[in-house]
Amino acid sequence: MFRRNYSSALLEEAVDQLSSLPGVGRRTALRLALHLLGQPRENVDQFAGALTRLKRDIRTCPDCGMISDDDTCPVCGDPHRDRSVVCVVESLRDVLSIENTGQYNGLYHILGGIISPIDGVGPGDLRIRELSGRLEKGEISEVVLALSTSMEGETTAYFLYKQISRFPVKVTAIARGVGFGDDLEYADELTLGRSIANRQLFKP
Repeated sequence: MFRRNYSSALLEEAVDQLSSLPGVGRRTALRLALHLLGQPRENVDQFAGALTRLKRDIRTCPDCGMISDDDTCPVCGDPHRDRSVVCVVESLRDVLSIENTGQYNGLYHILGGIISPIDGVGPGDLRIRELSGRLEKGEISEVVLALSTSMEGETTAYFLYKQISRFPVKVTAIARGVGFGDDLEYADELTLGRSIANRQLFKP
């Protein structure tokens, strides 16, 4: 781990906070801190204010679980979306990846993770009950399982299939253009787009 004596406790504190971000080591954190230190005060205030407002004012859509500036997210509030199809994903990052393909026009349901006993994540920690509540309304005819193709993702998909099989809906899964063990957010848009467009009936 890269460490050195800092001439300022405030600088060290800033480096400590920046290096707590995912993928940011202390070298990078030091460069970022020094960059911010060299910026005009108003620029730094705007930067800090944006982060504060993000945490303070962001909302979660009660239907799909996506973050939004308003009570309802732009996708759920769009009257032109196909409301009979719901794509189940792990996180917001997956929604952004699928939206970038331009191949999907339905709604989403963010689980908030996948079942992973080794990480202490069980079915009760995910938004599965909320998904069942949406299906009970009878407006959804297809559920697309677009989870990572890792062992945990496959386990979660199978669990979901068992939970929603009691509803009169078609359950599909993304085609195998996405390799086994891959996360959706890292798949290229062309491959992911084809996987969504060519989705198949889910076979447990």
